[in-house]
Amino acid sequence: MELIERLKDEQKAAMKAKDKPRLGTIRLVMAAIKQQEVDGQKTLNEDEILAVLTKMVKQRRDSVAQYQSAGRDDLADVETAEIAVLEEFMPQPLSEEEITALVKEAVASSGAASMQDMGKVMAILKPQVQGRADMGKISQLVKANLG
Repeated sequence: MELIERLKDEQKAAMKAKDKPRLGTIRLVMAAIKQQEVDGQKTLNEDEILAVLTKMVKQRRDSVAQYQSAGRDDLADVETAEIAVLEEFMPQPLSEEEITALVKEAVASSGAASMQDMGKVMAILKPQVQGRADMGKISQLVKANLG
C-alpha cells in the first residue's frame, strides 16, 4: 500500500477511535506533505514523503532535547508521543552492522580515497538509508572510513 494511502486510512481510523493525539499528529504529517506539494507544484513520491517524515522526526527529537534541558517534561512527553506515531510510517531502521556494511560498500563502489570524495559516497548512501538511519551518524562513519 502506498504511504499516502496508509496515512489517510490511519487518519480515518484515528477519527473513528476519537484518538485526538494520534489524529493531530497524522494531520500535521498530511499538512506538511500538502505544503511540500503546493510549494513544489507537484505530487510527492514515496521517497519525498519519507523525507518529510524524517524531517518531522528530527525536529521533534530536537524539541525533546530542548524541553528536557528546560525542565519541561510535559512538553517533551507530547513530542515523544508524536515521534512514536511518526515512526510507525517509517521503514524499519537499519542495525549498526548493516549501516557499517553499506558505508564500506559505498566507499568501495565510489572509488573514494579522501575526504574530497565524501559527497560521492553520501550521494550513493542517501537513497539507501533515507528514513532508516540518522544521516549524522552516516556522515561520521563515512568520515572515519575516508580519514
